[in-house]
Amino acid sequence: MNHELLLGWWDTAARDLPWRRPDCTAWGVLVSEIMLQQTPVARVEPIWHEWLAKWPVPSAMAAASQGEVLRMWGKLGYPRRALRLHEAATAIARDHDDVVPSDVETLESLPGIGSYTARAVATFAYGQKCAVVDTNVRRVVARAVHGAGDAGPPSTKRDLRDVEAILPDAQDDAAVFSAALMELGALICTAKNQKCADCPLYAECAWQLAGRPAYAGPEKKVQKFAGTDRQVRGKLLDVLRGAPGPVPKAQLDLVWNDITQREKCLVSLLDDGLLEQTRDGLFALPGEH
Repeated sequence: MNHELLLGWWDTAARDLPWRRPDCTAWGVLVSEIMLQQTPVARVEPIWHEWLAKWPVPSAMAAASQGEVLRMWGKLGYPRRALRLHEAATAIARDHDDVVPSDVETLESLPGIGSYTARAVATFAYGQKCAVVDTNVRRVVARAVHGAGDAGPPSTKRDLRDVEAILPDAQDDAAVFSAALMELGALICTAKNQKCADCPLYAECAWQLAGRPAYAGPEKKVQKFAGTDRQVRGKLLDVLRGAPGPVPKAQLDLVWNDITQREKCLVSLLDDGLLEQTRDGLFALPGEH
């Protein structure tokens, strides 16, 4: 893959996102990476600004209650991410002098931080050379390198090996190249309605050279939302986020008519530590009773 073509495109086409700016701390990058998992940039950016204004360092978030963190998380979805970030902030403040670690292995040892997030922080916050693979990167590599219409089911070892093989030798270039690969998949080499004419790799893309064959692998499951447990859990949490304190169960019962599904979701929220029940039978966000 021609590194210069992609790096040159990045210089002119990359979005100006706050967590990419030189003054953004590693903590800001970590917060962005957790928030961006399965959530679009447009929804994340305003919440990210609010979080960094309120909690500019890990110790500031660690001092907040889990309930306060869940309130600030708002409607970003998958709220367990907020609790994991709170746990990571606590560990960083306690064990790392309030500084986000720079190496992948230490980052992976933090609660709730997986391989992808650790690699992303090491690369985008500290400029290290390591493969960072998300859905967008996998798609670009599948097409530009392998000539396939899409990447198919993920394989951690294979995917990391594929990206490591095309990283530039220079560490600084490798970090920017990793960001550029991701950006190309997000803006140009999208799953549908690709903008191939705008792609810097158009002339050497293996998929183009092969005649853009259709993807023939296993179909991906389309995630639904309406009527799912995710929707019901979100509605239950919304009641607590909008209340000044604990609420009676009767108030939660109003959010969904299907009693069986509603009760199952309420129990799952309690099991996940996203809600707590008081001694007198009321329900509250964790740490708020």
